[in-house]
Amino acid sequence: MTKRTLFLPLGIILAALFMSGCVSNKKFTTLQSDYRNLNERYQTSQIDLAESKSRVKSLEDQLAQERANNASLKKALAALQGTLDKSINQNTQGNVNISKLVDEINSSNKYIQHLVNEKNKSDSLLMVLTNNLTRSLSRDELRDVDIKVLKGVVYISLADNMLYKSGSYEISDRAGDILSKIAKIIQDYKDYEVLVEGNTDNVPINRPNIRNNWDLSSLRASSVVQALQNQYGIEPKRLTAGGRGEYNPVADNNTEEGKSRNRRTQIIITPKLDQFMELIDKAPEKSKDTTQTAAPVLQ
Repeated sequence: MTKRTLFLPLGIILAALFMSGCVSNKKFTTLQSDYRNLNERYQTSQIDLAESKSRVKSLEDQLAQERANNASLKKALAALQGTLDKSINQNTQGNVNISKLVDEINSSNKYIQHLVNEKNKSDSLLMVLTNNLTRSLSRDELRDVDIKVLKGVVYISLADNMLYKSGSYEISDRAGDILSKIAKIIQDYKDYEVLVEGNTDNVPINRPNIRNNWDLSSLRASSVVQALQNQYGIEPKRLTAGGRGEYNPVADNNTEEGKSRNRRTQIIITPKLDQFMELIDKAPEKSKDTTQTAAPVLQ
């Protein structure tokens, strides 16, 4: 039974009592006043109850929303944790790859420094070689000999009018002293190879046993090589003879002075090529694993 059903009979009873004359007017007034007060309190409680129900509904909705937000936050946190774990794994791999790259760079730097040291050593030896040869020649001999060091190679240029008999590829007696001094230097530096290169001017040769300037330049270079081998004991495997004819001039062939400069034989002293190639073969190799795994980390 609700409160509303309780108040209705009470009103009827009061009216009945009043009609029957069982109560005085004063008591009736009091009872009527109490009834109004109780009715007002009832109406107020009903309003409060409705407001409370509304607040409860609102709180329940908020709770449901917060629970949904909490689930979303948990999902986002799990995704962030997964991303963090992946990033840590990548950084760990990246640190390993960086370490490998640093090791390779250090190895390459050591190799480059080794090459630089070898080049400096070779350059120093060539300068010593050149100085020793220059000091061994007299002032008169130096007029017919030009010595230069270019790009790690010693060029000894000998004038043909001093080195050969006129119009021939046979070596003159005058050239013996100079060749013996050059041969001594070559003997002292056994780690170097020797190329003898013949050159002519552009005047055609007119000899029955020589077809052209190619033949003349090659024969003259061959004569010097054989002299170094047979008379001065240079190992033939260190020697190479070559002719360039008239096609490598150093001066203008239109003047007598230019032609004289072009008629020359060069003795070229170089470090052994196989030693250089051996250094190249010792170059550090790149790590294939590093280049394959490092790329994703750098992106």
